[in-house]
Amino acid sequence: MSELEKLLLDGSKQMQIQLTDKQSSDLVSYIELVVKWNKTYNLSAIRDPFEGVKKHLLDSLSILPFVDDRDILDVGSGAGLPGIVLSIMRPNTIVSVIDSVAKKCHFMNFVKSQLCLDNLDVINDRVEMYTGNRCYGQITSRAFADVEKTIKMTEHLLCIDGHYLLMKGDHFKKEKAEGISISPHKITVPYVSDERYLLEITNQAS
Repeated sequence: MSELEKLLLDGSKQMQIQLTDKQSSDLVSYIELVVKWNKTYNLSAIRDPFEGVKKHLLDSLSILPFVDDRDILDVGSGAGLPGIVLSIMRPNTIVSVIDSVAKKCHFMNFVKSQLCLDNLDVINDRVEMYTGNRCYGQITSRAFADVEKTIKMTEHLLCIDGHYLLMKGDHFKKEKAEGISISPHKITVPYVSDERYLLEITNQAS
């Protein structure tokens, strides 16, 4: 077992998240691809694989207890966070990742092929322009936009009984979010000192 995998398994255990051998292997392979492609594609500010395990993989895994089995749309997915992590962890759930930057979608399609993620759908489009052919029960984002802007750009894609799972730091408290009912959950991510929150928001139109 590699040192990266040991770090991942230890961190996930602290969050009481059980990984199969395949999931842990796929997650480590994924973060190694992020680091490798980062040299050319500038996918992330994090260049060290151990930091990638902490601040990308464990951070993304931290929202798993709040995720249900309905279709997921990950907005502004970038290198595929948290979308690809959720795709690996929930193989029976359709996970769509959308980003307007073609090179990032090219990378996510490569990961999909390499890890045989049949439940992953990569969309290269601006989310506010994307109509698709379905609504999504869950919409996630990580470092995308403020709450009001995220909802405004994506509300046409959320199912009537759907909800948002927005990953934020403590700065979200300063955001203007008038008329929006937010259930904030403080999340502890092993080896990450920054304050992390998951904002759960039900469909405002429901």
